[in-house]
Amino acid sequence: MSNARDQVQRLLALVPYLRENDGARVDDVAAEFGVRPKQIIADLKVLWFCGLPGAQMGDLIEIDIDAAEGDGVIHLNNADYLARPLRLAADEALALLTALRTLREVTAGHDRDAVDRAIAKLERAAGEGAAAIEGSAAHVHVEPAAPEIADMVNRALAEHRRMHLTYDVPSRDETTERDVDPMRLVVSEGRTYLEAWCRLAEDVRLFRLDRIAGAKVLDLPSEPPPQATPRDLSNGMFQPSEFDLLATVQLAPPARWVAEYYPTESVDEGPEGSLIVKLRVADTAWLQRLVLRLGGSATVLEPADLSDQIAATAREALSAYDDYL
Repeated sequence: MSNARDQVQRLLALVPYLRENDGARVDDVAAEFGVRPKQIIADLKVLWFCGLPGAQMGDLIEIDIDAAEGDGVIHLNNADYLARPLRLAADEALALLTALRTLREVTAGHDRDAVDRAIAKLERAAGEGAAAIEGSAAHVHVEPAAPEIADMVNRALAEHRRMHLTYDVPSRDETTERDVDPMRLVVSEGRTYLEAWCRLAEDVRLFRLDRIAGAKVLDLPSEPPPQATPRDLSNGMFQPSEFDLLATVQLAPPARWVAEYYPTESVDEGPEGSLIVKLRVADTAWLQRLVLRLGGSATVLEPADLSDQIAATAREALSAYDDYL
């Protein structure tokens, strides 16, 4: 199966590949790209209508191929402009270097060496502009994981092997043992996560690499079930569901930003410039920490038992200060 995104990525690689391998057989090209010969034929039919912006029909890429699927050889012509050296604008070089430096934090071994070489080449090409990236707002700092943990995670992903994790869960103040089937690495808000099918929870979970206390690559294949689909993280790491606790919180003016920063079910104006927000909470400890951090600018109205729990925690914290007075 090939969707539109897969095809675009393949087409971008297919043209330079065919320029370097003139006369390649359809079967060989299909094997190289991991698809069926029929898919390569479909890709080539798309390339027939590709060229530079404003090009006329005679300026488009030309492809000569036998009609029989899988039996012909491919000749690509009229694509000499693709041999021109790449020229990056300053903002393009900035974006690419930022992405590569972020990628470096989640790779290990030979992959990291390859990323380092790419960064070095791009820095030489970008000149003085590359040095400015380290101090710019665009530079993304990624919390590093222990090198041995990162190496094992990358190895498990590369070899499609199951892992055993010793994982710290600060919200519950406990350390758990679990087997997981790794799916991918993701970077969000400066932290690296392993997304995997957790055999303890029987669901897809995200594990922060810096919270993995121990890891072992098992001699078992990584076999996530069909329902184990990667999470859509375009709207942030936390994505509420109808099964999460619905809490009502009153936000005083200094804390109104919370309604814009976190997903909410509803937002209404309250007394004296406050906001009354309803939001889903998967981890009550998170909401408790948030309210305490806001120092009186946020009050949990519902559920009542959670409000009482937060108040008790605040009193306990204040009493600890009294011991030093």
